[in-house]
Amino acid sequence: MELPLVVGVDGSDSSLQAVDWATDEAARHGLPLRLVYASLWERYEGGRPSFTTDRPSGEIMAQHIAASGAERAQLRNPEVKVSSEVLPDDAVSVLLHAGRESFALVTGSRGRGELAGELLGSVSLAVAARAVCPVVVVRGGKRNRQGSLGRVVVGVGDATEGSTAVRFAFREAEVRHCALDAVRAWRYPAHEHMDQPLLEVAADVHQEQASTLLTDALRDAVREHPDVEVHRKAVEGPAHKVLLDASADADLIVVSALRRHGHFGLQLGRAAHALLHHAECPVAVVPQRA
Repeated sequence: MELPLVVGVDGSDSSLQAVDWATDEAARHGLPLRLVYASLWERYEGGRPSFTTDRPSGEIMAQHIAASGAERAQLRNPEVKVSSEVLPDDAVSVLLHAGRESFALVTGSRGRGELAGELLGSVSLAVAARAVCPVVVVRGGKRNRQGSLGRVVVGVGDATEGSTAVRFAFREAEVRHCALDAVRAWRYPAHEHMDQPLLEVAADVHQEQASTLLTDALRDAVREHPDVEVHRKAVEGPAHKVLLDASADADLIVVSALRRHGHFGLQLGRAAHALLHHAECPVAVVPQRA
């Protein structure tokens, strides 16, 4: 049985963008699409009395939001198998539970009721930092969200710490029939007292090391996906800035998030955190077990 692509809906403009993106993604991979809406209307309005058939307003709104999202997806692509449901819990718990049996989770960048000035909604951040499956936060410009640029970017860390993200990125580039930019950041040595010639030699060494790490990290995926056009890029600068710059011309940027057993709280690296708040395209955070 194929695992579904799960998208969280709440009626906000951001979640409608997530539905559109998720519908296209489900079609690309040939996956069923499952829309979930978290509702705590029973907690606030109480259960329905047995002697009345009147439906509480919270239940009506919840069902309407879920059904409207499903209708939107079906109109966008009638060939995608779509289901929707309302689940009685908070949004983070609902999505984290759904992620245990899903291909990936998709959320908008801000939910209904989030403060307008916020860069990223609290639900999206919590889910991306804790889910056991890949999480895509749909953000950025219209061309980026619609996949008009023909480019997937993956941030490459150490070979043992980002292999799952690399494989995810290769699959995305393959189903989209587009190029994959594999990017690794490197830094100049922090020795300001060094002579310029020595600094240049040290920089060459660091760039060569970054290029070698790129080759090592991509070797298995390149063999498994021979039709994907890969561009290897070792770029000087802080990783979060290098990847933010790369997101401007990408349809999707993919990064790894190391999950350490027994650690609690948000498990996100600095680059992933920065991308979730500022990237100019959708961001896929792929968990990697330590």
